[in-house]
Amino acid sequence: MDIGQMFMVGFTGTMVDDNHWIARAVQDEDLGGVILFDRNVDGSVQNISSPAQLQELTATLQAYSAVPLLISTDQEGGQVCRLKERDGFLHTESAKTFARLDREGASESSTTLVEALVRGGINLNLAPVVDLDLNPNNPIIGRYQRSFAAEPEEVFQNAQLVIKAHHRHNIGCCLKHFPGHGSAAADSHLGFVDSTVDWQEKELEPFARLIRSGFSDAIMTAHVINRRLDPQGMPATLSRPIASDLLRGRLGFTGVTVSDDLQMKAITKKWGYTEAVRLAVLAGVDLLIVGNNLDAREGAFEEGKRCVQDMLDRGEVSADYIQTSLKRIATLKKKISGFAYETLEIEHALPLLKPMSEIAGKMA
Repeated sequence: MDIGQMFMVGFTGTMVDDNHWIARAVQDEDLGGVILFDRNVDGSVQNISSPAQLQELTATLQAYSAVPLLISTDQEGGQVCRLKERDGFLHTESAKTFARLDREGASESSTTLVEALVRGGINLNLAPVVDLDLNPNNPIIGRYQRSFAAEPEEVFQNAQLVIKAHHRHNIGCCLKHFPGHGSAAADSHLGFVDSTVDWQEKELEPFARLIRSGFSDAIMTAHVINRRLDPQGMPATLSRPIASDLLRGRLGFTGVTVSDDLQMKAITKKWGYTEAVRLAVLAGVDLLIVGNNLDAREGAFEEGKRCVQDMLDRGEVSADYIQTSLKRIATLKKKISGFAYETLEIEHALPLLKPMSEIAGKMA
């Protein structure tokens, strides 16, 4: 069983060869994907320094893999982008600015962003953000203009334009941050975030609309606590009521669930790494991100694989359970290889979401 396919990890290096641990992980350990950063937290170059260098790096990584390797990055636009002007890439608009463009401007903006990914060999963009811009003091969404708007309809329409631009070039998208991070008052990179009081049910609507219109690539869970959705107070990434019962059961999502970085302090302040892996898998997360940007650990991938194998050996999860995740990941890889993308249907009516009261029993 190729458990390594369930991991997407970061590494340091603008080029790799046979001696680099990431090359060995891809070639010999069935690593499913990598996540690229332009700079490390200390400001040093991590993976990206120029368009030509990026193209060579991604081509080398793909050559090591027997199956298509997921090569991802956060290219949202504006302040949150890994392909920056300082490194020779074209300017990109923030989501908030993008939403103010006319149809022609939006088309040009999304094309510029996507073409840079294509040339750079990136096949999975951890975007768009479909959080609602509900809290102007939000330190990680609102502050950086990462949300298109405060209203679900505007977010849905703009996200659909961005997704379609990616799909035209066989690049996958990952919606974030489920079940909604826009109303929160804190940053999960830095510690615990509890949005129980501030969260509004309409934050689910962009996810629901996109799923109903045919979106089935990937959705990223937030490291946000919401006791209205999980009375036990587990962050969404580690919460089965949120990551499975709500996202799959209530909203009907059939694609890949992706964890936010398991090295973020909203996780590490309470759970050790292997326990976080274990809880995320039990919650129903398919693809686990280990960024190695906030905390560089070359052995984290092998440690995570052993954790999942131990779960199988103990009977904590079944082989069929893990195979289901692996099949979803394989389907996404088939899509980005150009075999299975279908055009999203334009939809104007909101899907009928069951009231929270009707599913409270399931989530208790």
